[in-house]
Amino acid sequence: MKLGKNAITVLEKRYLIKDKDGTPLERPEDMFRRVADTIADADRLYDPDADTGALSDRFYQLMTDLEFLPNSPTLMNAGRDLGQLSACFVLPVEDSMEDIFEAVKNAALIHKSGGGTGFSFSRLRQQGATVRSTGGVASGPISFMRVFNMATEAVKQGGTRRGANMGILRVDHPDILAFIDCKKDNTDITNFNISVGITEDFMKAVEARTTYDLIDPKTKEPVGQLEAERVFDKIVDAAWRNGEPGIIFLDRLNRDNVVPGQGEIESTNPCGEQPLLPYEACNLGSINLSAMLRRTEKGWELDYDKLAGVVRDAVHFLDNVIDVNKYPLEKIAEKTRATRKIGLGVMGYADMLLRMGLGYNSAAAVDLAEELMAFINETGHAASIELAKVRGAFPLFEESTLRDGAPIRNATVTTIAPTGTLSIIAGCSSGVEPVFAYVFIRNVMDNTEMVEVSPVLEEVLRERGLYSEELMRKIAAEGTLAHLEELPRDIREVFVCSHDISPAYHIETQAAFQRHTDNAVSKTVNFTHDATPEDVREVYLLAYREGCKGVTIYRDGSREGQVLNIGPVKKEPAPADQPQAGYGEIRPRPRPEVTLGLTERMKIGCGNLYVTVNYDEKGICEVFTSTGKAGGCPSQSEATARLVSIALRSGVDPQEILDQLRGIRCPSTIRQPGMKCTSCPDAIAKVVKRVDQYIREMPPESKDAQHLLTNAAAPGGSTTRKGPAGPRASDAEAKHAKFCPECGSPLEHEGGCVSCRSCGFSKCG
Repeated sequence: MKLGKNAITVLEKRYLIKDKDGTPLERPEDMFRRVADTIADADRLYDPDADTGALSDRFYQLMTDLEFLPNSPTLMNAGRDLGQLSACFVLPVEDSMEDIFEAVKNAALIHKSGGGTGFSFSRLRQQGATVRSTGGVASGPISFMRVFNMATEAVKQGGTRRGANMGILRVDHPDILAFIDCKKDNTDITNFNISVGITEDFMKAVEARTTYDLIDPKTKEPVGQLEAERVFDKIVDAAWRNGEPGIIFLDRLNRDNVVPGQGEIESTNPCGEQPLLPYEACNLGSINLSAMLRRTEKGWELDYDKLAGVVRDAVHFLDNVIDVNKYPLEKIAEKTRATRKIGLGVMGYADMLLRMGLGYNSAAAVDLAEELMAFINETGHAASIELAKVRGAFPLFEESTLRDGAPIRNATVTTIAPTGTLSIIAGCSSGVEPVFAYVFIRNVMDNTEMVEVSPVLEEVLRERGLYSEELMRKIAAEGTLAHLEELPRDIREVFVCSHDISPAYHIETQAAFQRHTDNAVSKTVNFTHDATPEDVREVYLLAYREGCKGVTIYRDGSREGQVLNIGPVKKEPAPADQPQAGYGEIRPRPRPEVTLGLTERMKIGCGNLYVTVNYDEKGICEVFTSTGKAGGCPSQSEATARLVSIALRSGVDPQEILDQLRGIRCPSTIRQPGMKCTSCPDAIAKVVKRVDQYIREMPPESKDAQHLLTNAAAPGGSTTRKGPAGPRASDAEAKHAKFCPECGSPLEHEGGCVSCRSCGFSKCG
């Protein structure tokens, strides 16, 4: 087999059957035979005399030649007791406590089986809305997203594949502003990708600079208005800040809904490429385009005859998956078999361009992308029509939008997924993404540095006598070949990486593939660290105008646990007095001996709360609370104050704390009209905000309590003001690479997912 070292590592760690001690009981070729036999056996459902042995051999060859691979659950579970072969599911979330927790339970079962889940939370009534059955108020969709998040966290601990979620909220939901900021803290709702469900009417309002209505999910009546451009810019700013939310164009998903009578498409899978109806599952697989080339006297070119044969076999394979799949819920089995949707996509696109001598950021490459995907889509649909002649059309064909055409076996045929782990197994670039880095430095176990080089680049450089380890280290340090004058221009123009490519070319490539893809395209637009919010805004507008169904962006260095950037893995140790930012390593600075402070009485639902906020020359350092005679919740308010104090002395921006506390609602407060505070935490937030604004406007010497005390005790005395609260990260540090939590290798951010090409770790499954 052609498996590389990293591919074998990934297979042994995550895919091969193991004994109770973790020792593999099968080799990679055994795994592929297990999968081929299981999938081929479905042919007996349509022809008891089918030669499934020959078909298994064909499927086996397809996979072992690394020309086509199904999604990970199929490789992991085919032929095993679990037998769950789908990568992604969409579950409905209805507006009742029973339905919400039924969805939590179903999601847990799906995650346990190795699948990811998508949800729309748009049916849940907004925060503060009345709950008639209890007389209370609704906590809103974001609070329930946290419930789903915690359930995912609990389930994923024992799995071979991490549970992942997509959370979508319509842009006209009354809680949309809070949703846009719900992942402002990178440690919150960590098991979700989030996207705003955008409507065509909203985008028209953005372009016209007008307002749009917010709709109550329960009554379907308008309950307010927002300026569309302001909301759009808020989405842009949040994405610029840390990559989320993405945007999904809901009307475009439903324009291509093949069975609208079955309901509205509200959500997608975790990486955004597979729109699904509630309770549908996706069955995905990808063709390795770098294996679809043939070498001629003129160089490498696409072998369309070979590609056509692989497409036909892949459609057959994926249709069989639907029949042998053991779905986690019977309702999912019914819905999925009713439409028989499959999603055939591609990987190795960037490697294919390198072989053909085309830069990813060239008009020729964009034209080729469209021609190529049109061929795959047309061939795939023809193969599905041929299957329907023997097996029948999908059961809901007669009520579908396709009913006037030839009967077809699968309601949808093509999807482009990110293929993070699959592309490691296949030894090719991921999905339709450009190469992120051609050379990077990797630490091995004895802390020795190894140079990892793109095989295609190494081959070209060696053929032309240009390869040297010194040059490779220089490329790793630069992060790109673009400015290396010692390399010929033609090499630099072809071997472009993500950050050499303008955002416009990222979108044009996505749009070219989207025009010939039934479902959607998973793609990340990579920005350099110095990109502005306006750059992000232009990309979102371009994606809308070019007909994309969604878009995800990532600005380098904007999120903890970020992608591979540049430079070696080893870092100089920080000075001994510099606070460390690793998990479990931050320690709050000691409480000052002398502080200044203000105390304010706040009226809450159960009486008075006295909030004292103290500060010194470094800023706010502690918060105390005391309740009045009416009682209240002294233990909870004291606990909140203590945690706020620790966070402030640990260097957390007060604004981040305020964002978490303000607006928290307590029933005793809500039921009393005219209250200025909604709870004890909200009261604490209001006082902290006022004191923070107050001390920001003060001269430095007025904040130094020790200085004021000294001056009061000894007029005319002086003191030296202490320095700032702590060192700020430099721009270089802010952009520094982050690495895999499991093996320490660099991570890549692609298609709404973070993955490690060394060990197969994936942030979203």
